[in-house]
Amino acid sequence: MVDFEVHGTGPNLLLPVNPAPPVEGTEADQMRAWGADPGLGHALVEGFSKRFRVIAFDYEGFLQAHPKPTTLTPSVLVDDFLAVADAADASTFAYYGYSWLGMAGLQLAIRTDRLTALAMGGYPPLDGPYDAMLAVTAATHAEAGQPVSGAVVEPGDWDSTEVPLTKDQTQQFLTLYQALQGFDDHAVTLTIPRLCIAGSADNIQYGERWGNTLVSIGSAVASNKQLLEELGWTIELLDGLDHMQAMQAAKILPVVEPWLAERLL
Repeated sequence: MVDFEVHGTGPNLLLPVNPAPPVEGTEADQMRAWGADPGLGHALVEGFSKRFRVIAFDYEGFLQAHPKPTTLTPSVLVDDFLAVADAADASTFAYYGYSWLGMAGLQLAIRTDRLTALAMGGYPPLDGPYDAMLAVTAATHAEAGQPVSGAVVEPGDWDSTEVPLTKDQTQQFLTLYQALQGFDDHAVTLTIPRLCIAGSADNIQYGERWGNTLVSIGSAVASNKQLLEELGWTIELLDGLDHMQAMQAAKILPVVEPWLAERLL
C-alpha cells in the first residue's frame, strides 16, 4: 500500500507528490543546479491545502522502492491511485499531476467516475508523446544496472548523465509505455472540468544515447489549443518555460489552485 498524508480541509485533491519538507545537503544542491526543486511536493501541498483536503502520496518514491517491472500497466497504476483514495476516505476527488503523472491523470479520468476535476501538467492531452517516451525509456532501460562513476556532470548536460537505476526500476516504465502503445488520445471523451498547463518551450531534444528522440509537449499543446478548448479543456501555456521551469510551485499554484477552486468550491 502506498503511504499518504492528508493536509487541509475542503474538496478532496489527490496529489502524487512527496509531501516531506526538503532535506538539505549535496543531493538537494545538485537537484537545484539542474533546475529541480527538492521541496516541490511540500510547497504544492502547502499551497493546495489552504482550500482543499490534499491527499499527498509519493508515488514515484513508492515505485523506486517497490518496482513493478512487469505489472505497471495503466490499469494497475489507476488501481493504486484508487486504493489511496479509498484509504483516505475520498469517495470523489480532483487530481493534479505533472509530466508522466499528468499522463497518469488522463488514464485515471477514463477509468473511474469518481474524478471531479482533472488538472494535468507537462503532458499534452492530445498527440501525447507515447512513441517518443517509449524510445527514451527503452534507451534508459538498456543502460540501467551499469556501475556508475559518480562523476560530476555539468547541469544540463543530459548526454553525459549516468543512469543510477536498477533494471527493475526502469523496466516498470518500459512496461507502462509499451502498454500505452496504440492508446488513442483523440478518442477520449470527458465531461468533468479539465485543465492542461505546460511550458511553451517544453520540447525535450534527447541526444544520440537516447536515439536523438524529440519529446514534444509544449508544441503539441500549442498546436491543439483551439481543438482542446472546443472539446472543453482549459489550456494554460506558460510562455518560454521548459519542462523543469513550468513544474515549479510558483508557476503551477497561481493557475491550478484558483482554477480548481472556481469549479469545486
